[in-house]
Amino acid sequence: MQYEAVIGLEVHVQVKTRSKMFTRVAAGYGEPPNTLTDPVVLALPGVLPVMNQAALDQVIKVGLMLGCEIAPVCKWDRKNYFYPDSPKNYQISQYDQPICRGGVVEIELPGPSRNVMGEHKQIPLTRIHLEEDVGKLNHAGTESLVDYNRAGTPLMEIVSEPALHSAEEAFAYLTALKMVMVYGGISDCDMEKGQMRCDANVSIRRAGEQKLGTKVELKNLNSISFVRDGIAHEIRRQITVVEAGGTIVQETRDYDGQTGTSQSLRSKEMAHDYRYFPDPDLMPVKVDEAWKDRLRAACPELPFDKQRRFFGEYRLPYTLTSVLVPDLSICDFFENAVREGRSIRKQSSTPDPTLNPQAYASSFGGPQPMSVPPAGVAPSAQGAQSFYYPTGTWIANDLLREVASAKSTLLNCRVRPEHIADLVKLIEDCVISTPIAKEIFREIFVTGEMPTAIVGRKGLRQSTDAGELEKWCVEAIAANPKSVVDFKGGKENAINAMKGFVMKQSKGKANPRLVDEILRRKLAGR
Repeated sequence: MQYEAVIGLEVHVQVKTRSKMFTRVAAGYGEPPNTLTDPVVLALPGVLPVMNQAALDQVIKVGLMLGCEIAPVCKWDRKNYFYPDSPKNYQISQYDQPICRGGVVEIELPGPSRNVMGEHKQIPLTRIHLEEDVGKLNHAGTESLVDYNRAGTPLMEIVSEPALHSAEEAFAYLTALKMVMVYGGISDCDMEKGQMRCDANVSIRRAGEQKLGTKVELKNLNSISFVRDGIAHEIRRQITVVEAGGTIVQETRDYDGQTGTSQSLRSKEMAHDYRYFPDPDLMPVKVDEAWKDRLRAACPELPFDKQRRFFGEYRLPYTLTSVLVPDLSICDFFENAVREGRSIRKQSSTPDPTLNPQAYASSFGGPQPMSVPPAGVAPSAQGAQSFYYPTGTWIANDLLREVASAKSTLLNCRVRPEHIADLVKLIEDCVISTPIAKEIFREIFVTGEMPTAIVGRKGLRQSTDAGELEKWCVEAIAANPKSVVDFKGGKENAINAMKGFVMKQSKGKANPRLVDEILRRKLAGR
């Protein structure tokens, strides 16, 4: 029997604001327990909530980014339940008039290999509403202590339609949603700090059926990997129960990501169990067009829109965009380096290298591999390489590797966009070879000195002296008789041994493009 999983996700995201949802007390993390509180947070008698407009701004902004319908009027409701970390014994939330309805989250599924982009899908949303967070229980031995620092923090709940059908789709959905939140400055989505939490509703049905099965909720999954693993575990559990003749019970379960097991927590509550009613202390909110227009102007380019632009405008392959796009700071670094590179070339009399792409590519070690661009991107994305590709490569490969090795961050790094632009131009102009550039880059990372200054100070300019290069090439041919025979027999790669000999003799200063030309001419007997 074939089964289909049906999954809906409820994602809670703490909204980045200076103060809490209904009071001026600061919102934050890592402070001593119960220091970010006041009479409103603690629900002392006689206190009244006051709306935080910045939190409303952030949620409306998310709705605009995700294509939601923004409600002209939204109201506030009390959701009644008892939890020891809820000081009011109710939560101010939104029930039948949420701030956002509909919308979609674009996701990217894994491709057949690391270098190939997978399928993109649009996952529809049901709603996005705003509420306040609860406190946190800290368990130690036989005691449980309550910390109300988190209580009252603005919390956005993003509810998807039951439109996901695998654990991998859920992983891709959360990854994409997190990127959108960080791009928009809505939240840092640090799951270890509780800034992003997920509840997954999972059911199964026979393949081809339309009726939904009984759903089970996995509660408070605190990492994207645990969401994926928990959903995969729950799908297997439900199939096992059904095939054994059992019945799925609607319940809330706890998944332990460390052991890969789950256990029942309680039977699932329905909406009427919470006894929703309008909050008597808060007026409905009207959202006019001027308000939306102000926030729309602050909406950033979405991650996958940026990816498509990088494919088209910069001719970058998926191998690079898949590294750059998930991190907005890296994308900004890349585009700043591109601007610096354009500025350098405007001031230079050097012809545009893309007019001679073959020669240009060889100066960076040969033609660079390009993945097939997605539908809608011009075929020219596979055409001539400009300085964009090597700029992206130095950032995605060398810079990020050094930053990770130093356990630092891009912000604290001494390498700036102008360093990358200068280094790429030096290679492009055949002033230095790529191996020399690697050495220079490591020095830049440590000192912050400009590449041109390092080349001048250390005398690292490539040798373009024809006589000297001819001599080294003759020696390379004489020292590699087998490679000569192999090359003349059709093994193109055999020339690399001779090139390596020349680079060793020149201590990396020989111009690789001229070396290639001289070797080929001599091997052809010209």
